[in-house]
Amino acid sequence: MEKMGNSSETVSFVLAAYGNVGELKYLYFIIILIWYLSICVANTVLIVVIRVDRRLHEPMYILLCNLCVNEINASTSLYPLLLSQMFSDSHEVTVSWCFLQMCCLYTSASVELCSLAAMAYDRYISICHPFTYNVIMNTERVFLMILLVWVFSFLSFIFSYSFIFSLKFCGNIIHSVYCDHQLIIRLSCSVSIQSFISDISFAIVSFFIPFSLTLVSYLKILTVCRKTSKENKQKAVTTCTPQIISVSNLCVGCIFNLIDFRSVVSQVPNEVRIILPMYALIFQPMLTPFMYGFNLPKIRQSYQRFSVKEKINILVQI
Repeated sequence: MEKMGNSSETVSFVLAAYGNVGELKYLYFIIILIWYLSICVANTVLIVVIRVDRRLHEPMYILLCNLCVNEINASTSLYPLLLSQMFSDSHEVTVSWCFLQMCCLYTSASVELCSLAAMAYDRYISICHPFTYNVIMNTERVFLMILLVWVFSFLSFIFSYSFIFSLKFCGNIIHSVYCDHQLIIRLSCSVSIQSFISDISFAIVSFFIPFSLTLVSYLKILTVCRKTSKENKQKAVTTCTPQIISVSNLCVGCIFNLIDFRSVVSQVPNEVRIILPMYALIFQPMLTPFMYGFNLPKIRQSYQRFSVKEKINILVQI
């Protein structure tokens, strides 16, 4: 594919980071496929457990369901492309598919942070204002909150990066395994200040604002917990720990994504340079179901009851 002069002539990009891995592509394919299926199964199981058990039809668990749906969405935006490219000789991806992947990935990133902010707010109301919790966090309001999170995240991407759709490209080689917007912008014939402004606006709207709301919620929870009983402190720690770990893990992923390992550390192996920017996309979708599934007592108990019922049904059929 030759380097084209403008976006209307550029029909595809080449994902150059795949290189020639030879027979290892079969091993990589199996590893990626197992990891992707494990993410889908783990998150789906958690969604089903919450859906089946009416005792889990509470705001906190409804928000958790939304988080699990987003983990599947983010993974599906990445892994099918990785798998398809393993056996491709040209490693080409159409411009429209590249833009679609960017939209899904960045929308999912914003949904993740906003959902964690909503969950932190839910914990703040539950711990700091327990008597008005059912009034403030009723079911209708929770579903409205989830809808607003998705609409807000999609619009924040569109308003920040819609200019990419009309860029003129003077190259089509992307040194990555997926469609990274920063690398695509570098291929444009003229990079304006709009690119920098878009990155800043998206970071403020989709990262700093949700992170600040999350931080404020937990600081207020910490203030209240210092004055309460030991039992209430333990309950707060149990319910808030998975969210704090999730937020911390996302922050680490964002840092890795912002660092340009090609220019910062030339000694870093090529595989590490590819994996680290995708840290959050690789580990966060698996962290969520395991952190919440094994750490929240209600979900753990519900899963055990669900497993026992299934075993009984199987024995009865036999």
